[in-house]
Amino acid sequence: MKPDLTLHMDDRDKIVDICKALSSPIRLDILHYLADKPAIISDVATKFDIPLSSAALYIKVLENAGLISVQPIPGSKGSQKLCGVLINSVAIDMFYRPPVEQPTYLYREAMPVGCYFDYSVKPSCGMVSEAQDLGFEDNIGIFTSPSRFKAQLIWLSQGYLEYRFTNQFLRYNEAKRVRFSFEICSEALGYNNDWPSDVTISINSKELGILHCTGDYGDRRGKLNPEWWNPYSTQYGLLRTVEVTEDGTFMDGQQVSNETMQSLGMCEGDFIRLKLEVKEDAKYCGGFNLFGEKFGDYPQNILMELYNN
Repeated sequence: MKPDLTLHMDDRDKIVDICKALSSPIRLDILHYLADKPAIISDVATKFDIPLSSAALYIKVLENAGLISVQPIPGSKGSQKLCGVLINSVAIDMFYRPPVEQPTYLYREAMPVGCYFDYSVKPSCGMVSEAQDLGFEDNIGIFTSPSRFKAQLIWLSQGYLEYRFTNQFLRYNEAKRVRFSFEICSEALGYNNDWPSDVTISINSKELGILHCTGDYGDRRGKLNPEWWNPYSTQYGLLRTVEVTEDGTFMDGQQVSNETMQSLGMCEGDFIRLKLEVKEDAKYCGGFNLFGEKFGDYPQNILMELYNN
């Protein structure tokens, strides 16, 4: 079985060579011909009724692209060149990004999206697990059902979800930064890539700023979405971050508040409260979708990480 070839957008020279090789109808025909069985260049010339020199040139372009191999073999009139296909298929992953090295965290806690402590929602709203819908769409009652703990995607048009994270490690160990990350997008009917929403972020009941979502993304299937999920519904979000340090609070690296770990009382009590809210009077009241580790593009739940730098 020949291997499949997946290229990333950083593989520019390779992509250019392959696209050049595949841009000619005659080269496509030759590639299809060689996919059935290897052949020498003279057989290719005969098959397509072209000069031997032209066949050799076409073969050279396909070889340079890495689509075929050319091996010398002994023949009755000297050395011959046997040509054969090297790969089964070619794909270009346009959304791949090389992993960015992150600082080592002191402590990490992953919170499933269905494990909220408190909520208030207005339709449209709902949730699904990786296997099925959890209740009827716009059924607010599902938000109190034990099945909510299976949720992998939750959406609401207005209201909030509040989560509680333990602060036991933070109380007894030195840390300089608390980082929350989660995959989120707006909530529109079906999907709408141009559908803004303002999500207010609060920690320990103090409002820190607005996380602005630009759309409800559905132009392609989410990388982790199960096959049964409707392709005309929300598909993926963006990975957003909220960080509280000794110097202030930052969203996606931009400072939004002077509130610090100390002023938010993150070492006090038994837990840290994280609240995501779309207010009725928000400038853009576009709801939100919150993704778990088995939906969207990022295989993670809501993460809280503690760092010493």
